[in-house]
Amino acid sequence: MIPEERLEQILQRFQYLEAVMAEGASGAEIANLAREYSEIKPVAEQITAYRQLLTDLDDAKAMLADPDMKELAEEEIPSLQAALPEAEQALQLALLPKDEADTRPAMLEIRPGTGGDEAALFAGDLLRMYQRYAEARGWKFDIIEEQVTELGGIKEVVAHIKGENVFARMKYESGVHRVQRVPVTESGGRIHTSAATVAVLPEAQEVDVMIDPGDIRIDTMRASGSGGQHVNTTDSAVRITHIPTGVMVVSAEKSQHRNREIAMQVLRARLYDLERQRIDGERSADRASQVGSGDRSERIRTYNFPQGRMSDHRINLTLYKLDQILQGDLDEIIDALTADNQARLLAEMGQ
Repeated sequence: MIPEERLEQILQRFQYLEAVMAEGASGAEIANLAREYSEIKPVAEQITAYRQLLTDLDDAKAMLADPDMKELAEEEIPSLQAALPEAEQALQLALLPKDEADTRPAMLEIRPGTGGDEAALFAGDLLRMYQRYAEARGWKFDIIEEQVTELGGIKEVVAHIKGENVFARMKYESGVHRVQRVPVTESGGRIHTSAATVAVLPEAQEVDVMIDPGDIRIDTMRASGSGGQHVNTTDSAVRITHIPTGVMVVSAEKSQHRNREIAMQVLRARLYDLERQRIDGERSADRASQVGSGDRSERIRTYNFPQGRMSDHRINLTLYKLDQILQGDLDEIIDALTADNQARLLAEMGQ
């Protein structure tokens, strides 16, 4: 049972926010109030619906004492009682602690792992999968850094994804993705296993991460191209090293000025992610077992081409629809991961 005192506190806060916003407030203050209001409103609506259901149930039970209303009450009570567990579950989900980064845009980084050229080609497949998923959800997907191989694979790619609840949906993709298939470079028809790493970081603003200019070292270098006329002959590539943490970011687009912007944007996201991991680690000693923990070394998923199978190892989910998944049909996987994470949080709340 959810403590009534907690529900009352949330409703009182919601009513206060409504009153303050109706009276008007200054720019920065109204923005903060509006953000809190939008976050607390769904919770307040669930509390109101839950309380109304309890009231209707009490009223129906009271009607049993009235001979004229007894038959109607006997019809209503079972349906009201049946609706109660679902309403309580919905309220508990609404009360779960929110990840403040869920509504943020995300930085997506994909790199080949073990497997040579085949790993780079698989990294390209993952990039296209996420591009199609973003398109299906109406998100904006911008590649801000990309290095390709001669076979058309990906050496490294960094993309910026913007839209509604981007990080909330994409954060479960961080980790090692493994593929099992016959590579295009394999003449003997043997199945190879290779891998690519995916990192999804919430976008960080300057107010989130204050970077002391004295803590970074900026180096320029010759950008590597794909050969021939595409070789960049100017020292436009930028490498920024954050000295206290050792985090290093390289951007190798044609414009040195643009490379500085990209590198700083990625650096802020990585430092913000490091701070989030530190805080999460303090909150839970068992963080590594949590879905969406962002452990880059964790093998999270296998794509088996001969069997047309995708297996997510974190929740023991297997789907035989690999073609659709690689076309960006990820909602079933992400919904299952979200539900599993919510179940874990609900279990923690009950302890």
